[in-house]
Amino acid sequence: MAFGKASVKDADVDGKRVLVRVDFNVPLDGDEVTDDTRIRAALPTIEYLTGAGAKVILCSHLGRPKGQAVPELSLAPAAKRLAELAGQPVEMAADVAGEDSRAKAEALEPGQILLLENTRYEAGESDNDPALAERFASLADIYVNDAFGAAHRAHASTAGVAADLPAYAGLLLEREVENLTSVATDPKRPLVVVLGGAKVSDKVGVIDRFLEIADQILIGGAMCFPFYKAQGHSIGDSLCHDDDIPLAQEALDKAAAGECELVLPTDLALGREFSADTETASSEGVDVDEGWMGLDIGPKSAKDYADRVAAAGTVLWNGPMGAFELDPFAAGTRTVAEAVAKAPGYTVVGGGDSVAALVKFDLTDDVDWVSTGGGASLELLEGKELPGVAALNDN
Repeated sequence: MAFGKASVKDADVDGKRVLVRVDFNVPLDGDEVTDDTRIRAALPTIEYLTGAGAKVILCSHLGRPKGQAVPELSLAPAAKRLAELAGQPVEMAADVAGEDSRAKAEALEPGQILLLENTRYEAGESDNDPALAERFASLADIYVNDAFGAAHRAHASTAGVAADLPAYAGLLLEREVENLTSVATDPKRPLVVVLGGAKVSDKVGVIDRFLEIADQILIGGAMCFPFYKAQGHSIGDSLCHDDDIPLAQEALDKAAAGECELVLPTDLALGREFSADTETASSEGVDVDEGWMGLDIGPKSAKDYADRVAAAGTVLWNGPMGAFELDPFAAGTRTVAEAVAKAPGYTVVGGGDSVAALVKFDLTDDVDWVSTGGGASLELLEGKELPGVAALNDN
């Protein structure tokens, strides 16, 4: 499906001040960035703009300072890391869209970069306050949204400002939307969707949509327990939210009436408690005794899922198969991650925990598209319109 919004490459940016919304919501240890994936993801757009003679003004949120200037959530460490990656100085503003931002924006020369302070230092950011959006707009001639990870939020810096300036999609945002929508609109068959994580309610929109589109949906993680409960199995002390059980039953009914195969694990890795040094056991079936909890899919299920992924024309993976952060319960997620990395079909991975698993097992470079957006990728896969994309000019 063609991307219907104007691209940054359609804009005349030479000598213009360009406000770029990026996603620098990165993990910090003191004043060091511990994972610069999102900063690297923004580089193509930043480098395109500086190369085209734009005066580049970047803005981003970081964490949840709730409208207060919280020093531990300053974007200064991100500015430092960006300067290292871009190989050029990055000026840091002392405020969000105030006097210091304005003075530094007006002093920019073509090809230079300025980063504003954390947008969420302003209470108006999350409220999509028109006055704050106008302050953002007053800094620049053109707006570019390259923050896919924040595109599902209608905030002042993602949606509000786009009403006040000519608004374009950055290169990352464009590729994210194209890659994620192509899975649903034009997949090579068979389309195999692997869904994990803790709650069915978090993924019910994706399950619902892909039961109509996919050939197979493979369920892992604690999400499988509401399905087992709906089928009458005992789940012991496994994590299960009661409000997920009717949702699971609806999905089972829809799958039974449709063409898509909904696949659940047939064996499990068990622990006494959620801990790396707990007593472990394995179950041949899926009934779990009292005093035990399922913490990973079992080896038979992992091999079955890996075989299905290997035979797929398109693979979408969102959510781990178990508590992969605990070594005794990492095998299922590792097996699926390795299968996705080796799969001959087109592979797309979205969601924070799946991406963390790829990083842990050093497989990120072996996947065709790794999404930078957790909530945004889920909403797009559900078929929802993202406010940060909807606000951009049509092409």
